Amino acid sequence: MQEIVQQVGAYLVGSIPTALLFLVLVVAYQFLVQKPLTATLKERRARTDGAVEDANRAIAEAEARAAEYGEKLRQARAEIFRAREQRIKQWNAERDTALEIARKAAGSKVSQARTELEIEADRARKAIEVSIAELASQVVRAVLPAAAGGSR
Repeated sequence: MQEIVQQVGAYLVGSIPTALLFLVLVVAYQFLVQKPLTATLKERRARTDGAVEDANRAIAEAEARAAEYGEKLRQARAEIFRAREQRIKQWNAERDTALEIARKAAGSKVSQARTELEIEADRARKAIEVSIAELASQVVRAVLPAAAGGSR
C-alpha cells in the first residue's frame, strides 16, 4: 500500500506544474478575455437599452406632436366652419335686405301704377261722360231726324 501512496504522491508532484499552469491560464483568461468581454457586453447592453429608450422617447414625442397637430387641425377646421357659417348668415341677411328693398320698391311702383291707372280711368270716365250727351244727341238725330227737327 505504501507503494500506491508513493505513486499517488509522485503523480501529485508531477501534476503541480500542470495545476499551476492551469491556474495561470484561468487567471490570464479572467483578465485578458472575461473582463474585457464582460465590459464590452455591458457597454453594448447599455447602448442598446439607451437606444431603445431613446427610440421609445422619440416615438412618444412624435405621437404627442401628431396629437397636438391633429388638435390644431381640428381647431382650424372648426374656426373655418364658424367663419363660413358667419359669412353665410351675413350673405343671407344681405340678400334678405336686398329682397325687402326690392319688394318695397316693387310695391311702391305697383301702388304708383295703380294710382296712375285710377287717375287715367277717371279721366276716361269724365271724357266718356262729356261725350255721352253729344253722342246721345247724334244718335237721336240719326234715328229720329224729322222728329228732332233736324235734317240729315
